[in-house]
Amino acid sequence: MSTRAVTVTMDDSLARARELFNEHHFHHLLVVQGPTLLGIISDRDLLKAVSPHIGTLSETDRDRATLNKRAHQIMSRKLITVAADTTVEAAAQLLLEHRVSCLPVVTTAGLLEGIITWRDLLHEYLRHTPAGG
Repeated sequence: MSTRAVTVTMDDSLARARELFNEHHFHHLLVVQGPTLLGIISDRDLLKAVSPHIGTLSETDRDRATLNKRAHQIMSRKLITVAADTTVEAAAQLLLEHRVSCLPVVTTAGLLEGIITWRDLLHEYLRHTPAGG
């Protein structure tokens, strides 16, 4: 689990989300209100919501306006989450079963503690696998 989850608020603009994705080179942005997790935005969600003409010669005011949308307008609200004590095996099963690429880690009260990605699980697997086999 990574405890360094990058977050935005529901009213942050997609321009801000885009900056964070470009700056940190990750694939998931968690949407919070204070310490409470409310949603998630993937880099794919952002790509679908923002005009592909941004930053090109054919960019228009309408294209730029897509950056003014708010995080709550594109975030996924149906979250698959885990607790900090969830086993690696259970987390991997949830990723596969729900076809998601990350699992926010929350307390029973819904407070954000971190995030687990498929890369975290792969690192853990490799840590416990003998070299060469």
